[in-house]
Amino acid sequence: MAATVTDAWWRRPLADLQRELAADGRALTGDEAAARLARYGSNVFRKDRARPIVLEFLLRFRNPLVLILLAASAVSAATGETASFVIVFLLVLFSVTLDFVQERRAAHAAEALRQSVAVRARVERAGAAREIDVTLIVPGDVVLVSAGDLIPADARVLEARDFFVRQALLTGEPYPVEKRPGDTPEAEDLVDATGTVFMGTSVISGSARLLVARTGEATAMGAIAGELDTTPPPTSFEIGARRFGLLIMRMTVLLVLFALLANALLGRPWLESFMFAVALAVGLTPELLPMVISVTLAHGARRMAAKRVVVKRLSAIEDLGSMDVLCTDKTGTLTEGRIRLEQHEDAAGRESERVLEFAYINSAFETGLKSPLDDAILAHTHIDISRWKKIDEVPFDFERRRVSVLADEGAEGSGRALVVKGAPEDILALCVDYEDGTQSLPLDESTRARLAGRLDELGDQGFRVLGIAWKPVPADHPHAVVDDETGLTFCGFAGFLDPPKESAAEALAQLAATGVQVKVVTGDNEHVTRYVCARLGVPNVDRHAALTGADIARLDDAGLQAVVEQTTLFCRVNPAQKNRIILALKARGHVVGYLGDGVNDAPPLHSADVGLSVESAVDVARDAADMILLDRDLRILREGVMEGRRTFANIMKYIMMGTSSNFGNMFSMAGASLFLPFLPMLPVQILLNNMLYDVSEVPIPTDRVDDAEVLRPRNWDMRFIRDFMWGVGPVSSLFDFLTFFILLKVFEADQALFQTGWFVESLATQVLVIFVIRTRGSPLASRPAPLLVAAALAVAAIAALIPWTPLASYFGFVPLPLAFYGVVAAMVAIYLVLVQWVKRRFYQLHPAA
Repeated sequence: MAATVTDAWWRRPLADLQRELAADGRALTGDEAAARLARYGSNVFRKDRARPIVLEFLLRFRNPLVLILLAASAVSAATGETASFVIVFLLVLFSVTLDFVQERRAAHAAEALRQSVAVRARVERAGAAREIDVTLIVPGDVVLVSAGDLIPADARVLEARDFFVRQALLTGEPYPVEKRPGDTPEAEDLVDATGTVFMGTSVISGSARLLVARTGEATAMGAIAGELDTTPPPTSFEIGARRFGLLIMRMTVLLVLFALLANALLGRPWLESFMFAVALAVGLTPELLPMVISVTLAHGARRMAAKRVVVKRLSAIEDLGSMDVLCTDKTGTLTEGRIRLEQHEDAAGRESERVLEFAYINSAFETGLKSPLDDAILAHTHIDISRWKKIDEVPFDFERRRVSVLADEGAEGSGRALVVKGAPEDILALCVDYEDGTQSLPLDESTRARLAGRLDELGDQGFRVLGIAWKPVPADHPHAVVDDETGLTFCGFAGFLDPPKESAAEALAQLAATGVQVKVVTGDNEHVTRYVCARLGVPNVDRHAALTGADIARLDDAGLQAVVEQTTLFCRVNPAQKNRIILALKARGHVVGYLGDGVNDAPPLHSADVGLSVESAVDVARDAADMILLDRDLRILREGVMEGRRTFANIMKYIMMGTSSNFGNMFSMAGASLFLPFLPMLPVQILLNNMLYDVSEVPIPTDRVDDAEVLRPRNWDMRFIRDFMWGVGPVSSLFDFLTFFILLKVFEADQALFQTGWFVESLATQVLVIFVIRTRGSPLASRPAPLLVAAALAVAAIAALIPWTPLASYFGFVPLPLAFYGVVAAMVAIYLVLVQWVKRRFYQLHPAA
């Protein structure tokens, strides 16, 4: 029975649930798991039921233009034009098949990359813990989770140790909640179900052993998935593609209506006129654009995989190339990520073993979300805490920014104590006195100012600092709670060094040179952050270029947008503030990337145009990211940016082709129908022209890209595309009309010779102009990909030779005078030179394009 939110199965006693699931908390065997997977299905919100491949193929024929073509060809067959019907059908079949095969290959490649970074979970199977894909988890499985994991299914807590979960996605609660074993028969809703965890929530701290009760659509998340599944806002790439589609649609409608009206006024047969108009629409429509985009992005994803960047969302490649602001954490990205505890000093600035001991007690007994700072403390193995026993803990969270441990030294020691470690500013605010040798003195304002100054000094020297404090509690004090963190005694500072990464300075300079501004968004303090960034040559890192979390809290969204542009460093910020920074930058028109790997990075990873994480990141961060960097190195990211720009540049080549020579030829065709006593090209010839042109464009995803094309971020610019169309398109039309004149006056062409001659000339200019349009500079200085050269030349050769083949009669072609081929060669050469001149002038007038 599928559970709904109102089933409230979490109220039931654990024993009843175990009987229902035939699970007593032991590990399932492989056979049991397989049987349950067959019974309950995969652990996903919505099962993406794959359509049969034949149905997928047939659905490609839903394109309105394809349906009109097939209907018109059927009418031709009914009126006795069987040959025309067969040719049109085969051409449509070839175009649809080409689109289907290429997009399917691209989809398979993208899915393989996504699977390589799929979220996994630790389960007990056949008596041993092992990692499996979360989709294979079944009711009755025993799952092991710890800080940073995503909860993979709805489950009851069997065992827990300081186990805190963030479930705001389901309940809206702003703070993590503690989960513990136990029945909750009085629970009114999910908030009260403290013995149950729910799919999609994330572990903030601690660890637990869970019994899976509901999976997939039967989970609380799955039951309300329709309400939660909101369509994400379109990316800049998707918006640009849609605007381009609208531009082409408007031009197509205008030209088709013009052609229909002109042929109707000239009294031509309605069927012939209709077929001509439909073929004209097909010629104008970039029907291969979805395939070119999919294949180009998939090709880019494979190239990025070779550079150890795994792409989860294909369109994120273009977003990465368009990115002009990168927000990143400091630790491990700009620094080595190998933190060492270098100083442990008391309030007087003297080295203190007592500070180290208390820090060690706190880190050793902490079971929640451990940080590299804890590892650095625990590396001091000479500290002996064997006489201490842990009683309880208040885990770290990102709002409090501290962790407290309640420990007992036993009868021979000083008794029970609460030891607190955390952000030094917060720790000092909680203290009322400080240790000075063996005595405690009041923490007055002058001492606070002196300690704040010392904290600034340590930060200016590059130290990351933690404050250490404690207080004695009664021997019968049973639990530690947040309210206990008051009236503390300040013990001292622990200072850590994480040296700047040698490669980071080079990578930052490279990103800046390519138009990407790097902003550092960190929970660390501004002094350490400024020190590291200054060492790496980051510009604008003075005091006026940094905002702290406290500063951001005082600003509304409009105020933050006003200052975010000039700010380079954002320090001591919490997850919600990180998210506000990302949204403020996007509101200013930037394409924003965010690089993060922690639990607190999930919100900004979701909000950024492109979310970036690393292979070692926690599950919740990897799941939120669009791309996974297998190496935490900004140089790798810079390579990804370059690949994204190359991908976008190749897509734009197809766009520029479709809006210049292709548009010019179709415009010529519509115009020629006004003064010619016959159609300038038969509908079947237009379709053949369009098919051969499409074949020549298929290798574009493999083409080389000039270095100048990837020097800065680029977005879709409809004004630029429209102006380019009106600049280059008329040049193509000019040569078409010159061809008309030569055919009619020099070669005295009849209908068949005219249509054949123009077919050869139009396809030659339409295809070969790619060598001019594919580069902003001289086509002689930019080498195209061999496959693109071969395809273009082969199509031009086919167009020249087809009038001499047995297929000519099927398409209405006749052999051309050999002299005409010489004329075509000369005209193509002049045409390419003229297009190069127009293109150069165009870019001079549009330097920002």
